[in-house]
Amino acid sequence: MVSRLEIRLKPELTDAEGEKIRRKARAYFGYDVADVRTIRVLTCTADLSRDALERVRTEIFTNPVTEESAFAPIARGFDWLIWVGFRPGVRDTAGSTAIEAIEDLLGIRFGEGEAVYTSTLYELRGSLRAGEVDHIAEGLLANGIIQQWRIYSKTEWDPSEGIGFPVPRVLLDHEPQVDVIPLDSDETLQRISDARNLALNAKDIPVIRRYFLREDVRAERASVGLDLPTDVELEFISQARSDHCNHNTFRGRFHYKDLAAGTTEVVDNLFKTCIEAPTLEIQKRKDWVVSVLWDNAGVGRFDADHNYVITGETHNSPSNMEAYGGSLTGIVGIYRDPLGTGKGARLILGMYGFCVGPRDYAGELKPHLHPRRLLDGVIEGVRDGGNKSGIPTPYGILLFDESYLGKCLVFVTALGIMPALVAGEPSHLKTTEPGDLIVMSGGRVGKDGIHGVTAASESYSEHTPAGHVQIGDPYTQKKMHDFLLEARDEGLIAFITDNGGGGLSSSIGESARFSNGCRVDLDKVPLKYAGLDQWEIWVSESQERMTIAVKPERIDRFMELSATHAVESTVIGEYNDSGYLRLDYHSRPCAYVRLDLLQEDFPQWEFEAEWMPPEQRGLFEPVITEPQRHGALLRALLARPNLCARNWIPRQYDHEVQGGSVIKPLLGVNGDIPTDAAVVRPILDSPKGLAVAQALHPTYAPIDTYPMVAATIDEAVRKVIAVGADPEQISGVDNFCWPTVQHHPVDNPDGKYKAAQLVRANQALRDTCLAYGIPLLSGKDSMYIDGKLEGPYGERRKVSGLPTLLFTACSVVEDAAACVTMDFKAAGDLIYLIGRTADELGGGEFYQMMGTTGLHVPRLEAAESLEAYRRLHQAIREGLAASCRAVSRGGLAVHLALCAMAGGLGLSLDLAKVPAAGEVAPTQLLYSESCGRMIVTVAPRNRERFERCLGPGVPWSPAGQVQEDRRMTVTWKGEAIGLDEPLEALYESWHSPFKDLR
Repeated sequence: MVSRLEIRLKPELTDAEGEKIRRKARAYFGYDVADVRTIRVLTCTADLSRDALERVRTEIFTNPVTEESAFAPIARGFDWLIWVGFRPGVRDTAGSTAIEAIEDLLGIRFGEGEAVYTSTLYELRGSLRAGEVDHIAEGLLANGIIQQWRIYSKTEWDPSEGIGFPVPRVLLDHEPQVDVIPLDSDETLQRISDARNLALNAKDIPVIRRYFLREDVRAERASVGLDLPTDVELEFISQARSDHCNHNTFRGRFHYKDLAAGTTEVVDNLFKTCIEAPTLEIQKRKDWVVSVLWDNAGVGRFDADHNYVITGETHNSPSNMEAYGGSLTGIVGIYRDPLGTGKGARLILGMYGFCVGPRDYAGELKPHLHPRRLLDGVIEGVRDGGNKSGIPTPYGILLFDESYLGKCLVFVTALGIMPALVAGEPSHLKTTEPGDLIVMSGGRVGKDGIHGVTAASESYSEHTPAGHVQIGDPYTQKKMHDFLLEARDEGLIAFITDNGGGGLSSSIGESARFSNGCRVDLDKVPLKYAGLDQWEIWVSESQERMTIAVKPERIDRFMELSATHAVESTVIGEYNDSGYLRLDYHSRPCAYVRLDLLQEDFPQWEFEAEWMPPEQRGLFEPVITEPQRHGALLRALLARPNLCARNWIPRQYDHEVQGGSVIKPLLGVNGDIPTDAAVVRPILDSPKGLAVAQALHPTYAPIDTYPMVAATIDEAVRKVIAVGADPEQISGVDNFCWPTVQHHPVDNPDGKYKAAQLVRANQALRDTCLAYGIPLLSGKDSMYIDGKLEGPYGERRKVSGLPTLLFTACSVVEDAAACVTMDFKAAGDLIYLIGRTADELGGGEFYQMMGTTGLHVPRLEAAESLEAYRRLHQAIREGLAASCRAVSRGGLAVHLALCAMAGGLGLSLDLAKVPAAGEVAPTQLLYSESCGRMIVTVAPRNRERFERCLGPGVPWSPAGQVQEDRRMTVTWKGEAIGLDEPLEALYESWHSPFKDLR
């Protein structure tokens, strides 16, 4: 029996969701929609009595104060009605939660084939044509990749036929089978790879064929009833060998040529030489570095009893396909990494970074999702992932650039905390041993998430498979999170890792290397619905799943605890020391692969890299005539999309949950100025905190990626220093997103240049981290940020994203109560500037506003800057700084204005007193984005002590004073330069671009 429950707000109440849709329809498409009302629909296929259904309606799903509901159609008074529901096979998280609620209420269990499906009805009112309604449905309410919809006019719809709305069926009439892969030629295997979206590298294919054709391998396989490779095995190998999982580009060999100098060198393995080696060197001299570069996340010491855990990831490809689901999956996915680090960490915060096309984009190229809709989707996905998981989201970055029209970037970062010891053993250590049971806990496996890692290992195009899009379920994950931490504390977990990229294929394939073998019964893996082929069960990236090794003598208690938390856990195999990964399905083998196959024999990827200095590529430094109206220029800068207020984003994120927030994402007299860094207290009865900040500067990349990376790291470091973090305890996370670097004369003619950019970026990462003593606790590389967009005549045009590095800096704060914020505190305080300003406008916001790139990109003097940071940190520890701000994007004038607006106080400043590198004109002093600079205010009574802390040998100078008068006045050698602006005018300019969204 099918029961259909419809629930809506009472007519006298405002429908906030409907109003949001109405506004979007006007903003996105210019349609005059008078009103939108929403109706939640739950379709239940379980055979429930009338009394049971009435209890379900009244006791679970209907709020009697605000809602009305019925097991009958309740739509009324509309001009158009749109029904939207998930396509078969897509994760319906609300439906799964509804099943649990009904089961708990009625004390029953749903049987095979019984389910609850959620969908939504939208009542539209207004003078709309059919084509416009269809546009709203397809472009605003639904994504055709994961959802289906129906549209009815008021004359077409018969209320008595309401039950006839589609009921999505997910039971598949398909008998699972294993296919054999022919090995007659490399060409055949390449065609199979292309047809199955395996993204196999052409050089890997001969190695795969040779392995399966070896006589000893064939004999071993024959002993278990196998001969030619199966589709399960080929899928497993393709997942493991994908660039996303194996980092083949970063482990490749680059033949680097400097065309100007005429020199050539071989750069072998960027990961090993530029990331691993410097981090291990730094680890030797910093005892707080606990675990690096092998687990799901890095581990640093927080205090004597606790370690913190940090990691970063991207979710670009799925977010580009389905913005909400892709970003939601990204944030809940990154949350599983700390949970799967060591024996398991408790989540304490998440962060985000979005790089998208301009929100008001109106160009001729057509991205899959307009940047406006894409941005709204990723914001909402990260919001729901964090808020519904009970994890604060106190920090984030947003950057607009047309290069991200091809593929948006969605960065997600997570931090956790765990006891230093678990059951008397170091919490960061774990291993699998022969005899350990393999347990899968959390969600079930479905078709969502197929080929996620291989899709992420290619450029985005119309051929990118839609099946890799997943829909995360924060509620299921929250239950699993709490259960596994309790199991950890009882000593029940020997090893734990998450089912992220590659699913079971990755989690078991990698964990089995510790024991040197495993056997898995694929038929025991819990499925969302019947009909999945064996290879789909193995590689699906369906969400909310962890793989755990449990000792046989502890499995009963583990399962008891799992049931207590209403988390599904299933023993699906065991680890052994056979040297093989064996997969069975109903006792018949479908995969039998040597574990050492993935560690040996495969050729290193090779890249040609050619570098030419920017001046030889036609870049030049423009001649600037010194303007007379710097006030107008500053107002224009403050109104630029990458500098202006974007407060509607952080205000959607809960940063107070868990109660540890110290420095909030927005502060100041109006609570709307973004802070430099977030500070949280993960252990509430401890005064210690963690400071975290991020930075990215891809607009420097067209000039040179070496200074781009150095400037990015320096900015992130400055931001945590500015709030009071210890410069000697800063850890880093490097997250690379890069366009395709493999040269192809037609598809990627500038691949050699992009490869050289990657080499230079990694060399800068190595040099800067060594100079600052920053260990890279974790990191990620996400290549192929290219996309093909439809042009005005239907042609496809390639758009490559700017080379991008998001760098995360994290440091311990000894006393969170002593942290400093950036808002001016009191009239009369002295304004100090630390660090030199140079003629370095290249790639910055000022030159972008002027329509040029420039040549003089900001360059870091690491030794001088680090010494300044150490001395400033001492001054902050002594309580001598009233406020502190890192000068970053936009330059000095922009950040002085932000400090003044935050404090509601004015300032006067003489540019001639700003520490400068040589002869620097007012324009450069105001808008240059030079590295290493801080704005610090100091009470007059603390002047002498503060200056004694800074001492000689580093650049600093008192250059101005905080004023009661709410004006920003800047002069040059006592002369006016046209910058004498009331704060209200600056504030209005800063808020103007997105004022309708705040």
